[in-house]
Amino acid sequence: MKIIILGANKVGASLAENLAKEDNDITVVDSNEVLLRELKDRLDIGTSQGQPSFPDVLANAGAKDADMLIAVTDSDEINLVACQVAFSLFRTPKKICRLRANSYVNSPKLFSPEAIPIDVVISPEEIASHYIKSLLELPGALQVMDFAEGRVQLVAVQAEHEGPLINQEIKTLREHMPNVDTRVAAIFRQNRPIMPQGNTIIERDDEVFFIAAKENIRSVMSEMRKVDKPYKRIIIAGGGNIGSRLAAAVEKQYRTKLLEINPERCEALAESLQHTTILHADASHRDVLLEEGIDSADVFLALTNNDEANIMSSLLAKRLGAGKVMTLIANPAYVDLVQGGEIDIAISPQQATIGSLLTHVRRGDIVNVHSLRRGAAEAIEVIAHGDKSTSKVVGNAIEKIDLPEGTTIGAIVRDDKVLIAHDDIVIQTDDHVILFLVDKRKIPEVEALFQVSFTFF
Repeated sequence: MKIIILGANKVGASLAENLAKEDNDITVVDSNEVLLRELKDRLDIGTSQGQPSFPDVLANAGAKDADMLIAVTDSDEINLVACQVAFSLFRTPKKICRLRANSYVNSPKLFSPEAIPIDVVISPEEIASHYIKSLLELPGALQVMDFAEGRVQLVAVQAEHEGPLINQEIKTLREHMPNVDTRVAAIFRQNRPIMPQGNTIIERDDEVFFIAAKENIRSVMSEMRKVDKPYKRIIIAGGGNIGSRLAAAVEKQYRTKLLEINPERCEALAESLQHTTILHADASHRDVLLEEGIDSADVFLALTNNDEANIMSSLLAKRLGAGKVMTLIANPAYVDLVQGGEIDIAISPQQATIGSLLTHVRRGDIVNVHSLRRGAAEAIEVIAHGDKSTSKVVGNAIEKIDLPEGTTIGAIVRDDKVLIAHDDIVIQTDDHVILFLVDKRKIPEVEALFQVSFTFF
């Protein structure tokens, strides 16, 4: 597939890196020559320097025969104009646009062939705030991923010694919970993947990914670790797009305080948030945190647009008694350095956004993509089509399907019924199949597995 990516920023660079590994023809466009040179030096891609929305720049990048344009620059207006130009002059088949301003995102009538011809709108701030909300709703989870419109969840937890399943074989899970069906999709032990078998023993500090129907998630979590009490009090540092969206989404569920250093922004937040206490204050000041009761806060969330400020305020909040600390970190190099110490969860907005973008790039009828383990692993939801004569999966039991190494089927959603994957389950047409891949380089093989032969048409 020939894809043009507009923007060599962190999102554009991460996306280019992901797609370049999958035999796509990638060209990145940006006005910053230094960023393009750095990308070109480490990736096998094309680059084109210039204003991404200019017709001649898009033409030089190969827009005339591009299959897809993904506009992820830091400017909403450049992204919008670029999609319009790609449609009007080059008839680019698919246009994906990253938008940050709520005013644009909340105006769906704006996007149509008769108005601004954008096929998919991606809002990193909306994705990140939804992701953080999911973490708040499942205390103790490291990652939470929704499938089949939320009916199924894939959850990552760190196994602790209080968990009944620790130092026991996975197959005993059914004995512990005879009325709950679940599947352990993967285990990461000291950052190395383990493909679980029935006799695999879960050890303390393992990072365990399991899949279950949403209503059973908490029960399964209780087997891996001591159940955390539901959160009641949260403090948010940063009233930008992510912080304000999150506060609006959770202020009726939790006692919420939001610290914002900009006085004008505080006034705007006070008008839009009805149940959140807005404070004009700097979250990096010890006295401020103590005065606002950081020692009784269940969760402190550092969500400013400054990585260093987020890390330092998080460390301070933890030292002063915050129960859990979640930290927004844009620089992927920082994520692995800080998570698991005094910072409980490091949140990468790029990785959350990449998953949503990949959903629309993958070949085949793929409904959901979640990027895991800082991009090393992946979980996907794909719809099976065809019949036994035209498909490699439909009509076959799971044990007969030749899955790529390191790939497991976790669950199947058939109509409204959730089926946790077992060897004897036969895949039917229109099933939503949820797969976990510890090595995302196997994605092309999975895509090929679910492709229907030409006789289907």
